[in-house]
Order: sequence, then structure tokens, then C-alpha cells
Amino acid sequence: MRIVRTDKVSPDALTGWEREQVYNGLDTTVTLEVFEMLHGQLNNLTANTYRFSLDLQAPVLDMRLRGVRVDESARWAYVEKLYERTDELEATLEEIVSKGLDFHGFNWRSNADLRYLFYDLLKIPPVLTKTGSETVNRGALERIKIYLWAKPFVNLIGEIREYTKKIQLLKTSIDDDGRFRTSYNIAGTDTGRFSSSLSEFGTGGNLQNIEEDLRRIFVADKGKKLAYLDAAQGESRVVGAIEWNLFHDGKYLDTCEGGDLHTDVAKLCWPKLRWTGDLGEDRHIAEQPYYRHYSRRFMCKKIGHGSNYGGKAKTLADQAKIDVEAVERFQEVYFPTFPAHRKWHEHVEREVRTKGELVSLMERRRQFWGRRDYPDTIREALAFDPQGSLSDIVNKGTMNVWRNKTAELLMNVHDAVVFQYPEEKEDEIIPKLRKQLEYEVRLKHGRSMIIPYDCKVGWNYGMMTKENPDGLKEYSQNDRRQRTEEMSFLDRPVRRVDSKS
Repeated sequence: MRIVRTDKVSPDALTGWEREQVYNGLDTTVTLEVFEMLHGQLNNLTANTYRFSLDLQAPVLDMRLRGVRVDESARWAYVEKLYERTDELEATLEEIVSKGLDFHGFNWRSNADLRYLFYDLLKIPPVLTKTGSETVNRGALERIKIYLWAKPFVNLIGEIREYTKKIQLLKTSIDDDGRFRTSYNIAGTDTGRFSSSLSEFGTGGNLQNIEEDLRRIFVADKGKKLAYLDAAQGESRVVGAIEWNLFHDGKYLDTCEGGDLHTDVAKLCWPKLRWTGDLGEDRHIAEQPYYRHYSRRFMCKKIGHGSNYGGKAKTLADQAKIDVEAVERFQEVYFPTFPAHRKWHEHVEREVRTKGELVSLMERRRQFWGRRDYPDTIREALAFDPQGSLSDIVNKGTMNVWRNKTAELLMNVHDAVVFQYPEEKEDEIIPKLRKQLEYEVRLKHGRSMIIPYDCKVGWNYGMMTKENPDGLKEYSQNDRRQRTEEMSFLDRPVRRVDSKS
């Protein structure tokens, strides 16, 4: 039995064990003091948000404990493939720099070498930080790329960095049972979206932003299949619902609920094209190349989404890698087509400037502590309601599925959820999942909104291709595919040979 000292002594006189007990005690008591102070300040709105956050702890803990199975053979084979490609690119870059510019021993990881390459050898006008020092960070390289003689170097360095980042993710430690776990933070963002990071044991990592070409390594358990359910045009529908509640203007929400939003917006923006009225045919027309390699539908989706959140033409052009004039022409048609967008922008800016807070469609209250007249604050405020409300809607549906034990909850991916279920029960379970995820949002003027879910199914988290027949594909009844991976092979321990850092 350990005896804890109660007499007043100097902290330096405490043993290591005693200091740990003091730390743990303070961690508990100070947290309780903060809770008691804040809990008394809750009103009806914030109390509901708090209770919902408490309710989410159970399904979130379920995800954190279960984790996702990793195909170890695919994982390490991909690492080797990426290393080979990286080696090739590095050799090419070093050869060009040494033979073409007589710069030997160049190291693309060294900022000093990069500054010497671009600013001294290639004579690019230096990109400066706010303090006036030269920088070669990612943003600087994007600006440097406009110079034709610098573009090949920037492209090679960018590709090497991307491969290096993927290798680091693939080499992340997973748990001894072969599963990748993440630590979801229910209160990790200002909008109500989850954030995720390393598990409590320092393994795994962020499962919410896995790049498409890396997803194949995440697989369903033996005898199970994955379902990826994504809220269809979720944020756009929420924007339409907000505008309906504020201005009794249903044009944007009607367009969202009428079929394919982005094709319909293309039809409104380019009315003189030979539209047929058939959804499939019109989508095909909208997806034809329009500007460089971009289709009209892509522009309506990418630029329309950014325009909803107050994006300026130049910023959206930089993000979409197209000329600013193309975005300006789009917005000249887009905003008059949906005039409630501008009215909503003005409403949000007025609320932030005068009150410093907003209450979302799903009655989540948020205060804004930045400079109320800063453009960044206003853009942040515009994104808050659609992103936060959609997150609340998805999480309420997820709670319903979890409580009904319809399928095993694996991942939250912001506006989408991943489940696994017995593969032989697919046609029984998928309709239930879709129905249970749907959450009715009651709007003003007697209207309501239910966001439907697109569904893809497969045995691994990547998209189905010829090279990945077990990947996700659009759900349809009687999927006749058979799992090609032998789970007995996946169950075999894989020797991890990794001589590279």
C-alpha cells in the first residue's frame, strides 16, 4: 500500500510517483471547475448541442475501438512502388540540375539549395514573406511555376514531395491486430465536424483525408463488405434550405432536389445548348470539354461551390487552375440565376458585424472572435452553417444506424460514413442503412428537407477499377462480384522490409 504525503512540501521534494498523482489530481479537479463554470452558462441552444455531443461519444468510441483492417501485402507493395518512382524522379532532377546548371550535390529537401536554384541560377524574382525574407514554401513554388524555365523543376519537386508524403502515411504504425485506428475529436472544430488524429497509443492517424489512390489498403473483415454512403449534394442542399428559411426563396433548393444540381446549373448558365430534357443525356452534354480540359459540369460544381462561400473570381481561378475571366463569366450568370445567394452573403456579414455570432440551420450557435470586418472572418462565417449543419445531419443519421445495430460503424468522413456488414445480407442491409441515415429537417413555411445518400459497396476502400476489382462501385441489387482477395493470405504476417528512411 502506498502512502501519499499530505504535509506541505516543496514540489522538488516529491517522488516521481507523487508528482504524477498531483498532476492527475489537478487534471481532474481543474477540468471539473471549468465544467461547473461553463455548464451554468448554457442556454437552450447550447445545452442541446452539448447533449448531442455527449450522445455521440458512444458511436465514436465504437469506431475508435474497432478500427479498420489493413491489407499489409498491398500496403508494403505500394510503399516499394512509390520508393521506386521517387528514386527515378530524384535521379532525373539531380541530372538536370547538375548537367544543365552545373549545380552538383543539389538536395531538393534543402531550402538553401532551392533558393540558390530558383533565385540565383534561374534568376526568378524572389517570393518574399511578410517579414521580407525569401521563401521557397509550397505557395512560393506555385507562384514560381508561371515562369516557363522554372516549371519543370517545380513540377518534379512537387511530385517527389507528394510521393514522399504518401510513403510517410503508408509507413504509419498500425496496431498489432493489423488494424488502423484513429482518434476522433467530437469537439475538434468550430463547425461541429469531427477532426481525427493518432490513436491514443500513438498509432494510426487521420482517416478522414486519405487520398484516393491510398484507400485500397483499407479492407473489410473476413466475410464482410464495406458500404460508403455520401450525402448527395449535401452542402448545396443546406445552402438552399438556409435561403428558404431566411428569404422564402426555394429556387436553389428546388434545383438541388430536382435531379442533378450541377447539370441543371449548366443548363441555366448555357441555355442555348441543345438540352434534351433527359437527365442522362443532359449530363453527358454538360460533361463535354468546355474550357481547356474542364467540362461545364465541373465548373458548375467546383466554381459554384466556391462562389456559394463568397469566393472571389481570382481565388477560385487559382484553385481550379483556370483563367480568372472564365470564373468571372460564370459568376455573371450564376448569381443572377440564384439571387438569394447574394442576399444570404449580405445577411451573414451583417450578423457577424453587428452580433459577432451565428445560429445555424441545425441550431448550433457559434461566436466569431476574429476581426468582424475581415474578409477571412466573413468567409469562415459563410462556411460555418452549411458545413456544420450537414455534419449534424449526417451524425444524427449515423446515431440512428448505430442504435439500430444495422451495421458496424467504421469511419466518419465528414459528409460520408463507412460501414461494414455481412456480405450475404447486402440487399437487406443497404436499403435499411439509406433509410436510417435520412434525417428530416423541418423548415419554415411548412417545408422539410431530407438529404438522400449515394451508396458504393466493395471489399476495400478504393474505387473499383480493372486493377482493383474489389473496390467500391455504385450499389445495385444482386452484385455478382466475388471477393478476389484471399483473406488467409491477408492473415499471414508480412515481413516488413524497409531499408529507407
